[in-house]
Amino acid sequence: MSARDRSPAGWAAVPGPLRTGAATSACLLVAAAAIALVGWVLVRLATVTLAVTAALFLTALLYPVAAFLRRLHVPRALSALAGLLLLVLVVAGPLTLVANQAIAQFDDLRRQLLAGLDQLRAFLISGPLNQQQLNAAIEDVTAALQGAAPDPVAGAMTTLQTLAAMATALALLFFFLRDGAGMWEWIVRRLPARRRRRVDAAARAGWRTLVAYVRGTMVVAAVDGIGIGLALVLLQVPLALALAFLTFLFAFVPIVGAIMAGAVAVLVALVSNGVTDALLVLAAVVIVQQLEGNLLEPVIIGKAVRLHPAVVLVAVTGGTLIGGIAGAVVAVPLTAVVYRVVERGLSFVDHDRVEKAMEPPTPKHRGDQQPRPQA
Repeated sequence: MSARDRSPAGWAAVPGPLRTGAATSACLLVAAAAIALVGWVLVRLATVTLAVTAALFLTALLYPVAAFLRRLHVPRALSALAGLLLLVLVVAGPLTLVANQAIAQFDDLRRQLLAGLDQLRAFLISGPLNQQQLNAAIEDVTAALQGAAPDPVAGAMTTLQTLAAMATALALLFFFLRDGAGMWEWIVRRLPARRRRRVDAAARAGWRTLVAYVRGTMVVAAVDGIGIGLALVLLQVPLALALAFLTFLFAFVPIVGAIMAGAVAVLVALVSNGVTDALLVLAAVVIVQQLEGNLLEPVIIGKAVRLHPAVVLVAVTGGTLIGGIAGAVVAVPLTAVVYRVVERGLSFVDHDRVEKAMEPPTPKHRGDQQPRPQA
């Protein structure tokens, strides 16, 4: 009796394509529920999630330093500690100084932006735009900027959570630099033997993608911040250092971040120096962004992150809706890593199928097929 005959009468009467669609939909619903559950847990443990994510990003940035020192026969603990010291001295130290100055100038920057929005509204209202809709949009942005003043209690809680996340991230960074390879080998050994090679190759491909993305984005963000900051300094725009740091941070959000940082710089230049300097700042922003998009990203990041701009935009939008700024920063590298892992895993499946198809058939030994002597 076939499987079709053993199935219930109602289910057997359903056409085959509908049965396949129903089974596929059920699998997709289960997968979506699992992803939603994992996302909910990660959001609830936001401090731990951010610490682990930051540690992975920093490990991708600093692992070559630790690996180089180990090749010089430096102990693992000392090589990992050297990576931490390099982070503090070369990266965290200057950024902390710039960030402190930027935070100290935050109120001035906010007032400059509000004044710039008022001037922009007055300029656009004189044109063909709808005054009521424009006033509503400007008022929304103004309310958001005016509400950006930190509440003391909420600011203290945010500071404590940030410090806890930073301490956890630094500790994890030390362990990842020292024992990262051993940790991964331990995980691979716990997998079934027939899947170890495929999982290891897919994960390493994803890791190479993350490394290329983090290093390339760091260089591109530095070039954006230095280029636009230099233009602001030459034009004597106030808050140039704060705006350069803001540009550096926003560069980690693809597409959207560069536009937002450029708009802020142009508005500040408009209200402080006038229309001519604002147009010059806009020209500098466009030149730097064109240099980034057409030269730096293809050369530095290369083909390691192969995502269409439409996919990047959707990923940034979805990440922003789910996790805010942190989600926008993580969305693109996460999408690129998942894509590369799946691509590498599927290539292994196709390779195994080809090898299996090319194997010669195994001869069957049957005693009754031996030649019998003739009488």
